[in-house]
Amino acid sequence: MRGQETKTLLLPFRAVMALAAAGLALVDLLVKSAVVLTMGQGQLLDLGLVNIRLAYNTGVAFSLGATLSPWIVVAATAAIVTVLAVFLFRAAPGFSRMSRAGAVLLLGGALGNLVDRMDGAGVVDYLHTGWFPTFNLADVFVTGGVGLLVLGSIRTPARVPEEGP
Repeated sequence: MRGQETKTLLLPFRAVMALAAAGLALVDLLVKSAVVLTMGQGQLLDLGLVNIRLAYNTGVAFSLGATLSPWIVVAATAAIVTVLAVFLFRAAPGFSRMSRAGAVLLLGGALGNLVDRMDGAGVVDYLHTGWFPTFNLADVFVTGGVGLLVLGSIRTPARVPEEGP
């Protein structure tokens, strides 16, 4: 009976995780849309440490694969995000709270960038420092999510399996 209770409780958690990731992806896509609608390419809005500058990245991280067909990049990204989502949803019940938060951030950022690249024009990047490649909010989610997943894994002691009667 105990295993059945655990399965019942996991379904809502996974649904919350999926909704939170979708919400983060939506926030990312709304910000990207606002930047595209209000900024011309090459235009710079100086905010001090980080500036807003519209750019399109047809590749992946640091423009790797930018010379590939956009549909190859989309297909590869979709496959990676699918595998990542399956892994995170299956593994999340064993994660610490910090790792779960990281999983949601990682998945939300990955979904935001995947949906953004579906039109074949590449991902909208807009956060510019001058010393680092231009990036976007989804990239921040992905990076922060990976960091939280790692920290949560390091800080959480290994679970000791329960012994039977």
